[in-house]
Amino acid sequence: MPPYPRPDFTRPSPTWHSLNGPWTFAFDDADTGLNENWPQTGLPSAQAQSIQVPYAFQVPASGLGQHEAHEILWYERTIPDIRTPVEHERGHRLVLRFGAVDYECSVWVEGRFVGGHRGGHVAFDLDITDAFVSLGNGGGNADGPKERRVTVRVRDSPFDLTQPRGKQYWKPVSESIFYTPTSGIWQDVWVESVPPFRIGGPSEGTVLRGDDIRGGRLRARVAVVGRRVGMKGAVEVEAKLAGVRVSSCRQELKGDSDRVSLNVDMRVQDLGLLAGKAPFNVPGCWRDGVALWAPEHPVLYDLTLRLFDAKGELVDEVITTTGMRRVSWQNADGTFRLNDKPYFQVLVLDQGYWPGTGLTPPSQEALRTDIELAMKMGITGCRKHQKVEDPVFLYWADRLGFLVWGEIANAYDFSDEYVSRFNGEWMEAVQRDINHPSIVAWTPFNESWGYPSLKDDIDQRNHIRTVYHMTKTLDPTRPINDNCGWEHILTDLTTYHDYADSTELATTCADFAQGILGPKANHDMFVPAVEGDAGARHTPGAPVICSEFGGVNIIPAKGTAAGERDWGYTTASDPEDFLSRLERLVMAVVKGGHTCGMVYTQLCDIEQEVNGLYSYDRKEKVPAERVKAIMDAAQRYYHDHVAPK
Repeated sequence: MPPYPRPDFTRPSPTWHSLNGPWTFAFDDADTGLNENWPQTGLPSAQAQSIQVPYAFQVPASGLGQHEAHEILWYERTIPDIRTPVEHERGHRLVLRFGAVDYECSVWVEGRFVGGHRGGHVAFDLDITDAFVSLGNGGGNADGPKERRVTVRVRDSPFDLTQPRGKQYWKPVSESIFYTPTSGIWQDVWVESVPPFRIGGPSEGTVLRGDDIRGGRLRARVAVVGRRVGMKGAVEVEAKLAGVRVSSCRQELKGDSDRVSLNVDMRVQDLGLLAGKAPFNVPGCWRDGVALWAPEHPVLYDLTLRLFDAKGELVDEVITTTGMRRVSWQNADGTFRLNDKPYFQVLVLDQGYWPGTGLTPPSQEALRTDIELAMKMGITGCRKHQKVEDPVFLYWADRLGFLVWGEIANAYDFSDEYVSRFNGEWMEAVQRDINHPSIVAWTPFNESWGYPSLKDDIDQRNHIRTVYHMTKTLDPTRPINDNCGWEHILTDLTTYHDYADSTELATTCADFAQGILGPKANHDMFVPAVEGDAGARHTPGAPVICSEFGGVNIIPAKGTAAGERDWGYTTASDPEDFLSRLERLVMAVVKGGHTCGMVYTQLCDIEQEVNGLYSYDRKEKVPAERVKAIMDAAQRYYHDHVAPK
């Protein structure tokens, strides 16, 4: 059995079963499966083949590795009733969970439609209990079947440019900065037994807000699922730190509300219990008895969420974590602050592709490894680019102390359909990940992708404004980077992209008015006013961050053929030249005196784009310790010469 797919939010002893592995699979290029009633009859043997889930058919790990255009895909396999006899007696529900399916999918169990989902990068769950029918004794009775057939139909257009696709190319062969597409199931699938009356996850409304470091309170809103009209109950939140109980808070469910709000005291009364223990001995870790989360001391409180019924009996329990940390960006001095102190973010563009598996991480450990590789080079976080990463990545970012900018795949053209598609998926992504302290910014859009006419199209401008306000309504605790790179509409951060070489970059970064705020790649940094729209401008005091630069590749070694698939923005002659260029680029950004963070492109090579700090198979292209020395020097320079004292 593989590890549980959601270690950030789990029950003490979850009853679950992985559905990763071989599925029956079929292309349906003529789109006849619905008319021929495949959900009832099964996939036709003449078209059926085997695929390894959760890998897209375009990558080798799926067992297919076909670089072809197919719009309609079908999957099928049997699933067991995994409920124990006790769970069956208590009415536990069977929930079918998908980590991500690209793009639109419909699901049937034994030919009975149970639901569907639109959006290629976010998780969704389907309660399949009623379609499964009671099997008795938790595992089937003597006369009844022990398994049921699940059928999944997926539609993923290879060519629709209003469909959010991120870096997935719409042509058969990847090129430039676009990569192999991903269709169908590409993250974990599993079935799980859950109580009928239970604690809801983040996507169902449970929010743990740990930004009140001055008051020392965790503001928890805990949602419940399956509450019937008039049903009474209570929710309890208990906090521990390194095994030491800190406090607990209990609240009765009121009226017919499906959520409660609690203020949990996170102050440790006896600091002596943790004295001398790492990371509690790191300077800056404590404030008035509250242990703070930061890259230098990624302290997490362990939380237990409990749900009690009207009799006071425990009916559900969830284990999770939280970090107490505050991000602030509305500062007169233009700093980005973490826990009220200026913090220079040394980030890397991380696009989350792997050889052989594409967008799908080859293992949970691979996600941790990418963070550790970045940290080994002195990098304090990443801009997770054009992708909502597997939640295990954030699980490790929380524990290792790695800053993350949350992002999502964009489309390449604008339409009413795109607006609907984007709004739903983006809100689901923010809700899924809102409780991770490692996330310190939201970036819904990149370089006007999907917004080709911001200069004169007020509808396009208004959609970006709408998404800003929608995001802020869900989460007022993090800054929003509205349209990363240029053509800002409504933003908390002034971010710019500049792939010039170091001499030109140094000139740009030293000149705020004409350099940083000047046009980038023939785009205005802020959209100008037009009739009926006031346009936008930099907000004094807003943090200024170079959110893409670098992208240097190295000429292939002697005897290796170079060509179009050895791509970078600028080219170094050898590893030493690369390190020299890297140092000049990094110091150009920080020595300009106006920028309080940077995002270097990129962590590792991806397919033909070979401008990573690591190769595609995660091997060092230059010594990690020498890159770390450069990044450490940049951070020191900022705090010694630029940041206010």
